[in-house]
Amino acid sequence: MWRACLADVAQILSELIEPEARALGFDLVRVKMFGGAGDLTLQVMAERPDTRQLNIDDCAALSRRISDVLDALEEAGRDPIKEAYRLEVSSPGIDRPLTRLADFDVWKGHEARIHLTAPIDGRKQLTGDLVGVDGDQITIDVKKHKAMTIGFDQVADAKLLFTDRLLAATAPLSTEGADEFEPEALVADTDPQEQD
Repeated sequence: MWRACLADVAQILSELIEPEARALGFDLVRVKMFGGAGDLTLQVMAERPDTRQLNIDDCAALSRRISDVLDALEEAGRDPIKEAYRLEVSSPGIDRPLTRLADFDVWKGHEARIHLTAPIDGRKQLTGDLVGVDGDQITIDVKKHKAMTIGFDQVADAKLLFTDRLLAATAPLSTEGADEFEPEALVADTDPQEQD
């Protein structure tokens, strides 16, 4: 019951947050509420359409816009979240959730895990390479099984799996502002007397 309520609130919040993300030039990837009373989190994932990433300034800008909208609703007595919560705004990351039908086509050729709303062929979870989308049908080449086609409405939850292929495909388009990587920093500081 609690999860259903959180899902309903997340849907309402998605409708409020999407225009704010669009105003900044971002695509909304996911709005999710999780946690329990006293530890509630509103998680918002968005991305720039051209890079599929957000930087820290992007996250801060979107966070401010969302906070302003929710504060205004609270002042008007129409707060959709009745309890205290934490707002978390981020990029979807490398092993991103697949929440939109188009995601399954954009990321074809990459490995994903799809949790189904109900079992198909005795399987509640499908893991394999995404083949693509045709209409509202998603095809996934399930490991050690076969290619299976399911409806988007049969997907309960889905995400990409972290692989070398995915890492190469999601390398930042720009490293400007990134910290320099020092390989020596990974070497343990050991006492030479302890070594044989």
